[in-house]
Amino acid sequence: MEIEFASLDDSLARFTLSGASTAFANAFRRAMIGEVPTLAIEDVRIYDNTSALFDEMLAHRLGLIPLKTDLSSYSTQDTCSCGGAGCPGCTATYTLSVEGPRTVMSSDLIPQDPRTAPVYDNIPIVKLTKGQKLVIEARATLNTGRAHAKWQPTLVCGYKNHPVVTISDACDACGLCVDECPRGILAVKGKKVQVVPGKLPDCSMCRLCERACLSTGIGDIPAIAISAENDRFIYMVESDGSLPVKEIMNRALLFVKEQADTLEQQLGELSGDEKK
Repeated sequence: MEIEFASLDDSLARFTLSGASTAFANAFRRAMIGEVPTLAIEDVRIYDNTSALFDEMLAHRLGLIPLKTDLSSYSTQDTCSCGGAGCPGCTATYTLSVEGPRTVMSSDLIPQDPRTAPVYDNIPIVKLTKGQKLVIEARATLNTGRAHAKWQPTLVCGYKNHPVVTISDACDACGLCVDECPRGILAVKGKKVQVVPGKLPDCSMCRLCERACLSTGIGDIPAIAISAENDRFIYMVESDGSLPVKEIMNRALLFVKEQADTLEQQLGELSGDEKK
């Protein structure tokens, strides 16, 4: 298998995975969404809330605020030496005390550990009018998206098969397919339609070009055909900011490898041929 990046930064990655099965491609996607741990607020102690929102609604909003996560410093509660009691090694603590009139923002969450501050400072939590007050203490724990969506590290994580555009010699460069293509990946060059260089990955495989070609009434088979490669996939992954995209990918691949190794070992035990 091979991964080729079209673009990569801390928040967004576009890449092509080649030489993989559809099963692995989907397992990789699911691992990035649901198996990479991040911090999210789980417990909220409310000392004073005279806002328009119920306590449960406030706790829900707080839980969905993305938090910066340092996986080298924090562990999940089930693997922590404290046994899940809640120590600095598995729990991040926050305080918030605001009085209206003003809008409570994510920047008002004061972390005990600055490394676990909210990713964005401008997320509104609740609007307070004059005399209203909100005083809380919150605890964030490490978990995965499999437990709850608030622990998912990705905003967008999807893939599609790499498109293949085949143009036969029957093409007469009428240009109907070019006009019909919604993403502008086709162009007339000389006496034949061609794919614009660098635009092939943008193809959505809608096949509007095929229908436009058939509408000319010349022949029963379109001169342009759209298909997909079965072992090549185009991914787009966007992080919520809690972890860099590269770390999300690395940890997802490690999870898939660990699961595969465990399965191989169990199959070996069942067959009586343990892996050495």
